[in-house]
Amino acid sequence: MNATLIAVTLALLSAVAYATAAVAQERLAARTGPGGLRRLLAQGAWWSTVGLNSSGALLHVAALKFGPLTLVQPLGALTLVAAVPLGARVAGRSATHDEWRGTALTLVGLGALLPLTVGDGAPDRTLGTVAALAVAAIVLAVVALLIQARRGRGLGHAAASGVTSGAASALTQTLTVAGLALTWRFAIVGVLVAGLAVGGLLLSQTAYTGGLGAPLAVLTLANPMAAAAIGIALLGERVHGGPAGVALAGLGAVVAARGVVLLTRATHPAPAAPPLPAPRTPAEPLLVGEPLVVAGPTLVAEPILAPDSILAPDPFLVSAPGR
Repeated sequence: MNATLIAVTLALLSAVAYATAAVAQERLAARTGPGGLRRLLAQGAWWSTVGLNSSGALLHVAALKFGPLTLVQPLGALTLVAAVPLGARVAGRSATHDEWRGTALTLVGLGALLPLTVGDGAPDRTLGTVAALAVAAIVLAVVALLIQARRGRGLGHAAASGVTSGAASALTQTLTVAGLALTWRFAIVGVLVAGLAVGGLLLSQTAYTGGLGAPLAVLTLANPMAAAAIGIALLGERVHGGPAGVALAGLGAVVAARGVVLLTRATHPAPAAPPLPAPRTPAEPLLVGEPLVVAGPTLVAEPILAPDSILAPDPFLVSAPGR
């Protein structure tokens, strides 16, 4: 089977796993809100999301073994296609018009970026130890800037998660292409990959406290852009299309940004309240355990006077002598 076809198949399976994990993370964030690492570790649902993300990561690593970084990373955008309707379904509603439009525009914009950087054949270049450490340092600096933004906190954390995950993918490709030889470079890059992967997971969990659609769209865009930047700058992957390709990529970025805005503004209809039971007529028997609903105005019981109060004369009503 063609190496590119294998890479695409594995990347699609990875996107489905990541979509399921994103929905589970958003539901967990909606129930518990933002919390520290110790609080997350105590949640059983959190470990389910870790398992789903790990499955997606393993499939992603396998895809990187057969395809270039600039091909595999953009296919992760299909996570958004699966996650938006799945998240709406889990919430007991249908995806709104703005959600569908925002998802479509984000994918169209990302699709315009794909021909600009997509490569051919299996990758053959890797990062050295110094380059890997430099990538990790730059990523940490970018993440620190993104998470300090006071406005759009969820989107800032989502962008930071995407950058971190994209860098982790670039370093992972170094491990898969270089093989499993036990060298100092392998150990150092392996630790960096683990740290970036865990950091990206925690950042995405914080991002989903602001909802699912917009943070996931930002994460989906930031991930391949960070990976493509590393691939072009350090792995020898080329930009294709010339000036026309660059112009198309710029237009795609504008369209994708519009899609993110629509996902940010999407409103979800509130679930309908269950109807109240109809008033029961006296002729209908009352079932055991069923609440009694009385039709008409509420009756207020008059206070019952004690016998002494009835017999004792009211001093304010007794006539004065001689009158």
